[in-house]
Amino acid sequence: MRVDLFDFELPEDRIALRPMVPREAAKLLVVAPDGALSDHHVGDLPDFLRPGDALVVNDTRVLPARLYGIRRRGDAVARIEALLHKREGAHLWRAFVRPAKKLKVGERVQFGEDSNACFLGRLDAQVVEKTEGGEVLFAFDLSGGALDDAIVQAGHMPLPPYIASKRPDDAGDLADYQTMFARETGAVAAPTAGLHFTPELLARVEAKGVAVHRVTLHVGAGTFLPVKVDDTDAHQMHAEFGVVTPEVATALNAARANGARIVTIGTTSLRILESAASAAGEIRPFAGDTSIFITPGYRFRAVDILMTNFHLPRSTLFMLVSAFSGLETMKVAYAHAVANDYRFYSYGDACLLMRA
Repeated sequence: MRVDLFDFELPEDRIALRPMVPREAAKLLVVAPDGALSDHHVGDLPDFLRPGDALVVNDTRVLPARLYGIRRRGDAVARIEALLHKREGAHLWRAFVRPAKKLKVGERVQFGEDSNACFLGRLDAQVVEKTEGGEVLFAFDLSGGALDDAIVQAGHMPLPPYIASKRPDDAGDLADYQTMFARETGAVAAPTAGLHFTPELLARVEAKGVAVHRVTLHVGAGTFLPVKVDDTDAHQMHAEFGVVTPEVATALNAARANGARIVTIGTTSLRILESAASAAGEIRPFAGDTSIFITPGYRFRAVDILMTNFHLPRSTLFMLVSAFSGLETMKVAYAHAVANDYRFYSYGDACLLMRA
């Protein structure tokens, strides 16, 4: 499909720079199977669920994956910004680097804050590979949990470009850009629909007789990459690692067999379930990479309802919701959201999409 079909106008002032407080006070636009729209709040979510429904959340935990460092070449010093986006091993990370032209294969980078000189050298990395697009594979001197701890100390929360370009990250983002379900460290972007949940909202969901299940998809920074091609067939998705345990697969299949609906919180939860589902709709255990790219015409196998935030024009995520509810329906829904002061993107409001 032509990528320009997924374009729409969005005023700059609709981009949320901070989350709503409390989180469940965010707006919720409900899109019915026939395309009818109704305005609510996230706190109203239990009203749209039925006893027996299965709610699926992503339990990935965001790593402070934006690193600042220096590269020394004799007396020449270059400052480097690296956004880690996919772990390739205990000590290996792929990263988008700026300016990538400052690095050569074999060179070393010292990551850490200038003000914390004693830390420099503890998070050294060597450039193992480099692509023309500015992507670098780093081999760190540390590995496993020790590397994770060092990244937490040295790194910054990887706020999306549309927020980071307007303000620096701060201490508030350490909590704001992490869901209450966060448990498995590995994401470099938050599964943002989950940011709306509070313990109180979750308790009301469970009181409705809805079971909550956890899957994992380590969201990569590729989720923010613009689609630079003219046709969706030419776009290459970045792979992300995900897990659906045998226990969760069994529980979800049983729920569907009993006539219940599967409700995914966020496109990441949807994508890992669709990756794990057979052509017949059976959800199978899954552990591995997925680069599933969902566009209109895709036949959904596992998911009945999707709660998700509002996404960028021409983005793979707007393509996904257009596949779920229909392109024209979503264009009308987004126009309604703009006209009614909904807040967009990671810290913004949400919509609840009911698939026909």
